[in-house]
Amino acid sequence: MRAALALFLALSLPAAERKVPMSLHEITLRTLDGKSQSLAAYKGKVVLAVNVASECGFTPQYAGLQKLYTDYRDRGLVILGFPCNQFGAQEPGTAAQIESFCQKNYGVTFPLFEKLDVKGAHQAPVYRFLTAKHGEPAWNFHKYLVGKDGQVLQAFPSKVAPESAELRAAIEAALK
Repeated sequence: MRAALALFLALSLPAAERKVPMSLHEITLRTLDGKSQSLAAYKGKVVLAVNVASECGFTPQYAGLQKLYTDYRDRGLVILGFPCNQFGAQEPGTAAQIESFCQKNYGVTFPLFEKLDVKGAHQAPVYRFLTAKHGEPAWNFHKYLVGKDGQVLQAFPSKVAPESAELRAAIEAALK
């Protein structure tokens, strides 16, 4: 209850006055199925945070993200998908529609969260943190690599595919 009140109060402040979290692990969000999830659960893991959309030219990256998750989850990688409708209105669906789409078309098993804003006046706290030092996403499927300590290591634009040698090398380095 106290956390919900703090979140409400924080979101009622103008964007410029909102505190930027010091670590990914300080943030609590709602999963796509509406459950509260503290990102502290990912302490000691490497996180790839991605703003996703179901009707984008980059949507096939879901397959590559799922492959990355399958290949690296036992070594400590977790992928967090954040649906967002801010780029070309390419994520118009409900939570149930998004979940069904991801399961049916790409077999997604990595965690997905409620639709949120990644930029602008209503930017979600998780994106205030991710973008503080690495800039806002320019489009869907922008990726932020977060180290085991909860700090952003690197950002990758949408055009960097999950299968890319560049992204895989960064993940390998972070997992060591």
